[in-house]
Amino acid sequence: MAIEIVEKYVNELIDRSTMEEPVWNIEKIRAGKKATWDYIDGCMIMSLLELYKVTKNEKYLSFSESYIGYRVEEDGTIRGYKKEELNLDNINEGKNLFTLYDLTGKEKYAKATSKIYEQILEMPRTKDGNFWHKMIYPHQVWLDGLYMAQPFYMEYENRFNNKKNYDDIFQQFFNVEKFMKDEETGLYYHAYDSEKQMFWADKETGLSRNFWLRALGWFSMALLDTLAIADKEYQGYDHLLNMYRDLIDSMLKFQSPEGMWYQVPNFPGREKNYLETSGSSIMAYCLLKGARLGFLPDSYVEYGKKAFKGICDTYLSTVEGEMSLGGICLVAGLGPETNLRRDGSYEYYMSEPIVKDDAKGTAPFLLAYAEMLRLEA
Repeated sequence: MAIEIVEKYVNELIDRSTMEEPVWNIEKIRAGKKATWDYIDGCMIMSLLELYKVTKNEKYLSFSESYIGYRVEEDGTIRGYKKEELNLDNINEGKNLFTLYDLTGKEKYAKATSKIYEQILEMPRTKDGNFWHKMIYPHQVWLDGLYMAQPFYMEYENRFNNKKNYDDIFQQFFNVEKFMKDEETGLYYHAYDSEKQMFWADKETGLSRNFWLRALGWFSMALLDTLAIADKEYQGYDHLLNMYRDLIDSMLKFQSPEGMWYQVPNFPGREKNYLETSGSSIMAYCLLKGARLGFLPDSYVEYGKKAFKGICDTYLSTVEGEMSLGGICLVAGLGPETNLRRDGSYEYYMSEPIVKDDAKGTAPFLLAYAEMLRLEA
């Protein structure tokens, strides 16, 4: 994949976006709403900041700082952020505050991390101690939420709280392994209801019915990005590292000949199942970064490169002069009771829209691209 082609794609996305109408937030565009404080935009800004670290292209830093700075007041108040929702998704964009504080030295970003940390302290929990995914999803743990919250939680503990809550962070991961891992495949189910009451949950295990690629990707990233900043001397570190390695090895069993993974990864070839971009991009990132950091053998780089090439060959195209990345599942979730369609069935995961250029796909694609550039440096 020529570097110039991906750089052209990144620049087009930035040039077509404004502070309130980024072109990569397809959910907001379809709803006719302006951007606020959103995990989707948080993913995209993170990818741009990673590209800045690798390329030193000031355009990436300038846009990212403008985008986040537009929302963060001098006292750390974040416009558009609603702590009272107690929604783990709302934490994700806060990861960029640490990076921008390091790059700019502006105190408002450090102050803003404390505003988000207040939500961490107030999150409701399951009886085993895991954060609920959202206040509106009581007693539920979703793989997505581990990615949204735990790397931020650990970064804050490292910087500002003397690692006092390490036990909590690690135990939440270990609980997921205990309750959500399928021993036969090594994969993790999308969600878990600790009370075993939700219509989508198995009445004996509390688990949802299927594996979903992007959720598996989010959890892989949660493990990787937490390991990357964790104190290696902590007693639970090796266990967490083994969880990451085991999940990567389990996912590799389902990598397709094209290098990608299917929307429901354990049913390749089943009717309507398709090679999906966001989860495949996340896995490319996890393989490449994991090998770079020494968490995986060097040979795993080839699996990551194969995944990245497969995405480019399958879904990166030019339409009417503009580049586009397709094959992205717009959204998938479980419930609530008012939305019985979201029942975790195979048919449900096939029913959600497939879109182009949404940041849930473009951001991890660019994170993987940043890792590809590091290989060439």
